[in-house]
Amino acid sequence: MRPFRTAVSLALPLIAAMMLTAPAHADVKDGVDAWQAGDYQGAVAQWRPAALAGDADAQFNLGQAYKLGRGVPTDLAQAEAWYRRAAKQGHLQAEDNLGLVLFTANRRDEAMPFILRSAERGEPRAQYVLGTAHFNGDLAAQDWPRAYALTKRASDAGLGIASARLAQLDSLIPLDQRQRGLAMLPEIEKNEARARLAAVTAAAPPAAKPAPTSPVKTASLPASVPGASYTSPPVIATPAPSTPAAKAATIAAVEATAAADAAKGKPGTTYAPPPAAAKAKPPVNNAPIAVRETPTPARATGGNSPWRAQLGAFGVEGNARNLWTALGKKHPAVAARQPIYLKTGKVTRLQTGGFANKGEANNFCAALSKSGQACLVVDK
Repeated sequence: MRPFRTAVSLALPLIAAMMLTAPAHADVKDGVDAWQAGDYQGAVAQWRPAALAGDADAQFNLGQAYKLGRGVPTDLAQAEAWYRRAAKQGHLQAEDNLGLVLFTANRRDEAMPFILRSAERGEPRAQYVLGTAHFNGDLAAQDWPRAYALTKRASDAGLGIASARLAQLDSLIPLDQRQRGLAMLPEIEKNEARARLAAVTAAAPPAAKPAPTSPVKTASLPASVPGASYTSPPVIATPAPSTPAAKAATIAAVEATAAADAAKGKPGTTYAPPPAAAKAKPPVNNAPIAVRETPTPARATGGNSPWRAQLGAFGVEGNARNLWTALGKKHPAVAARQPIYLKTGKVTRLQTGGFANKGEANNFCAALSKSGQACLVVDK
């Protein structure tokens, strides 16, 4: 079985919201206070000198501002540069976001080490991306039990798109392999705690050594003051994916962040582990699609309406047919219609048509979505 991906808007907010805490430097805290009050330009003005002086929290928060376009114009290259500066100093949230930004810029080889470390610490978006890679076998060794386990961890942490993916994996991964994946969860959870502790310990500044006593008195020097001029970090080109496979590979990282970012989008200063396992949120309506389409003729389903419902995209056509059969047994509305299989290179889209209008197609998808099946209305 080959790639499994789901539909998502490619408009980027790709930042995860972070909890606000009081950082060590007063100017950084003043910036956080200004941000929370809605004074984004004031927040950026507080953070920039501290960021230029090397404060990792300020660098991360400035990256958030550039990512969200608050107080400054949206600039993903600037956001990446500031995340990178903070990550080099051991800022874990910055490292999490840097990996996802690189992945969605199609710099996947550069991104995967960050994704792996973030997933090991229990970062849900990174676990979702890594789980997709293990399912597809394209950026990580194909390992369906681990793919299921990582997706389950991301879902339990509250990532809605992971909950929707998990429901679809239930119909694609054999039961014995899903059970093996569930058996991995206790050990994965223990390893996450160890990795977080090790990462936080490594990032902590070394204890200051006591100054030796000396009979010689020295003059006190004034504190360094950041310069008034500002030199932007270098702009890093982010070329668009050049092939259908590369385009499709970036979708998982976008999915893993879009829902959380739209809901929160605050700057942060500390690393917080994902919440304890809880009841997964209901799957979101997020239908699988493939990349660039060159459809072959498919059987018509009646009427001249252009509206169709898309139920999935599969690297193996047999999986699309299996899903249609399974849905037909559960849903009379599906059994009453005919499937349409659209080929897109190596990917097969599963659709059905024959709707009188868009409203009827929307009602069809809404009914399936209540049961956890992703469904997207498309215009043929």
